[in-house]
Amino acid sequence: MPEQFDSLVFKQLGYYSYIHSAVKPGYSGVAILSKKKPKHVEHGCGIDIIDYEGRIIRADYDNFSVMSVYFPSGSSGDVRQKFKIKFLNLFTEYICNIKKKTPNLIICGDYNICHKSIDIHNPARNKNTSGFLPEERRWMSSFIDSGFVDAFRINNSNPHQYSWWSYRANARAKNLGWRIDYIMISEILLPNLKRSVILSQAIHSDHCPVLVELAI
Repeated sequence: MPEQFDSLVFKQLGYYSYIHSAVKPGYSGVAILSKKKPKHVEHGCGIDIIDYEGRIIRADYDNFSVMSVYFPSGSSGDVRQKFKIKFLNLFTEYICNIKKKTPNLIICGDYNICHKSIDIHNPARNKNTSGFLPEERRWMSSFIDSGFVDAFRINNSNPHQYSWWSYRANARAKNLGWRIDYIMISEILLPNLKRSVILSQAIHSDHCPVLVELAI
């Protein structure tokens, strides 16, 4: 909600700010900050059970669109895990429709899924854990195969590259993490990709920023 997001700070730094919050205050939400004013901003996706939780916002520019997405976590139990799987299916349908009008998509966010064994510090122990379940990983593979590129992995196949660490057991200092934050770009944008990195030294929460540079 606007009262929970200090847009004035970003305005003073030269950013336009757009937010989409959950109906329940403080529960979840997404935002886009931009130094260039978008042609259009779409708050939500038109699917009530997703928009109720404030999980999607999209900004359209001349040659591309940027989406900020917060995928559900299923770690709290079966009910939320079922919602997560439903979200994945609905999101796939939504993106298929969006691509017809907006092929140049950049989809940023906390996907709450580790795609491959290289993306999690202990794949064997976590094989039955939400965020690394076979059906979640299959969804990620099928989503990429539908016409997207995992921007970070294009030029970086090194292990131990994570974007989230538990606050428990000194996990960050030991680099016992998960890579669950992604920037997916449409395949058509791959020639424009200049750089993609995880900024693991930036410490502001249990996540760290991920960055992509595109020449468009």
